[in-house]
Amino acid sequence: MYKYILILIFPILLSANLTLISNHNKEISLLESFDIEASFLYDPVMNKMRSKDSSIYKNKHFFKTMNSAYLFIPAIKNILAEYGVPQEFLYLAMAESNFSNKAYSKKKASGLWQFMPETGKLYGLNIDEYVDERRDLVKSTRAAAKYLSSLHKRFGKWYLAAIAYNCGGGRLNSAIRKANSDELSVLLDENKKYIPRESRFYIRKIVALALVGHDEEFLLQSEYEHLLNRANAYSISTVEVSGGASLKRVSKLVGIPLKELQKLNRHLKYDFVPPYPDGYNIYIPYIKLSEFKQKYYEDEIKNIYKIHVVSSGDNLYYLGKKYGVSYKVIKDFNNLKSSNLKLKQKLIIPIEDKSGTKKIHSKFYYMVKKGDTLESISKAYKISIQNIKLQNSLTGSLIKIGDRLKLYE
Repeated sequence: MYKYILILIFPILLSANLTLISNHNKEISLLESFDIEASFLYDPVMNKMRSKDSSIYKNKHFFKTMNSAYLFIPAIKNILAEYGVPQEFLYLAMAESNFSNKAYSKKKASGLWQFMPETGKLYGLNIDEYVDERRDLVKSTRAAAKYLSSLHKRFGKWYLAAIAYNCGGGRLNSAIRKANSDELSVLLDENKKYIPRESRFYIRKIVALALVGHDEEFLLQSEYEHLLNRANAYSISTVEVSGGASLKRVSKLVGIPLKELQKLNRHLKYDFVPPYPDGYNIYIPYIKLSEFKQKYYEDEIKNIYKIHVVSSGDNLYYLGKKYGVSYKVIKDFNNLKSSNLKLKQKLIIPIEDKSGTKKIHSKFYYMVKKGDTLESISKAYKISIQNIKLQNSLTGSLIKIGDRLKLYE
């Protein structure tokens, strides 16, 4: 009888044992990607963190964090691979910011990788009136990958690069000299305290998160099983828009919810791109790329934003306060070389002109483009030149690019 029972349960026991061996091998492989020895799997502090991260599943924090970053995780992994950084460093970003590109610390670190302003600028991230590229998920990841690569080149091991990312290369260098060793078990000594307490927990936290994130069995038992296929998920695309372009307009043209577009472009300080003459890149979901190419076209800024006619007593500072934008922004949008204004001067204010929304989108209006004349518009729409003049109170035949002409049927 027992013989038959053993025959029945043996395959189950064998399968369970093989699964355990397979999982153990994957865990060792993960540690190797950080240049950490297999014995670290038994580190009590790390395992306590790992257990805590696993139990967090109960309130779904871990998975919600992974799920909210689902769209751009593939992009992060690809960039890390480009620079030879192990993809497991994805979890360094999770430890730093919970994958939030709007994260901000009391120490003034910002973005997905929590760059300080000086370090961000050192690695090519622009911070000005319009953008803070520490929050740019692509550019900041490239900067982080470069930084981590340089730290790895300096210290020779990936776990040392991670620790240096947290406490600084100089601090780690001093710790290694003091300990006369760069072995992780030595540097994590709780009595000697070679590296700061925060850093001792930091490297453990990254490894613990990575182990939870790579636990396939754990993911299969959750409602977030789809995260196993995140490497194959649609990612993001970089597209160029004209200087000063409104995110709301892109949202409407391409059919992307404005909140989703804003989430992908947290580096923009306003809901418009900088008025740089050469345009600026923004991010959209990859699945919207084809639609963007078909539907997006440049539009005259003055037909998107509010126009303010300068009256007595107006100045840039006052207008900035009135409309809730920096006076520098108004100056840039209008290409003003000085702050002096003239009466009845028309200024573009980069806020939505709600009063003109319906008119702009009405089929009875035409936007004058390059090369247009009253004659060419008259022929195209089968409306007499005289009719166009009357409808638009034109005394002559002069029209300018960006003018809106009434074309009543």
